[in-house]
Amino acid sequence: MKHEITRHRHETRRRHLAVRDKTSITPNMIRIVVEGDDLADFVSLGADDHVKLFLPAGDGGEQRRDYTPRAYDREERTLTLDFAVHDAGPATRWAIDAEPGDALEIGGPRGSAVISPTFDWWLLVGDETALPAIGRRIEELPEGAHVISVVAVTGPEEEQHFETAARLVPIWAHRPARSADDPAALLAVLRNIALPEGDGFVWIAGETTVARAVRDHLVTERGHPREWSKAAGYWRKGEADSHGRIED
Repeated sequence: MKHEITRHRHETRRRHLAVRDKTSITPNMIRIVVEGDDLADFVSLGADDHVKLFLPAGDGGEQRRDYTPRAYDREERTLTLDFAVHDAGPATRWAIDAEPGDALEIGGPRGSAVISPTFDWWLLVGDETALPAIGRRIEELPEGAHVISVVAVTGPEEEQHFETAARLVPIWAHRPARSADDPAALLAVLRNIALPEGDGFVWIAGETTVARAVRDHLVTERGHPREWSKAAGYWRKGEADSHGRIED
C-alpha cells in the first residue's frame, strides 16, 4: 500500500479566545481549555500542528510561541493546550498565572502535514514538550494500529495515560530536568527496542540536540528510511525561542 504525506494550507488569522478551564494533569503539565466563537472555523488536521500564542512582552510589545493543539471541539468551540512547566518563559508564566476568563490570542495553524494511515507501525519519541503531539497522535490512531511511544520525563509522577483504540506500548525514560538536553536516557531505551516488522513511521521531537541524536540513531545506525521519519527541535537549551524541523 502506498505511503504518503499530504500537506494542507489553512487560512491564518488571529483568534480572540478566553480561558474556560485549567487543570494540572501532572505536577509539571498544565492543561488549559480556551473557548470562543473565533474557533467556529478552526482547522487542525495533523497531530503535530502548531498554533502561535501571542503573549505580552515586558517592553509593551508581544512575544510569540508555538504550541500544539492538543484537542479541539468545533461544536463546543473549545481548544485544549498543554504547557510543560520546564522553564520560566512567557508562555509557561502565562499558563501558571492563567485563570478562567483570561484572554488569549492565537494564530494558525498555517498548515498541516497529514501522514497516511497505511503504516504497519509507529514509533513516537520525545520529551515533555512533545507529549501534547504524542498524546494526540496516540488517541487519533485507528483501532488496531501498532504504536510504541518512548518519552523522557523527570519521574513516574510525570507519566501520562492515553485512551486509544490503537495497540499502544508506552515506554517511559526517567532523567532529571537538568539532563533534558542529554539524549542518553532515550538512546538507552531505543537501543533495546527491536523495531517491528513491516513499514513504520518514526516521529521525534524535543530538545534539538536530543531530537537530532535520536534521529541519527534510528536512521543512520538502525537503517530506518529517512523519508518515513520526521524530527523536530521544539526547544534548545539556552535559547529563548527555538522551533523547527531537523533537516540535516
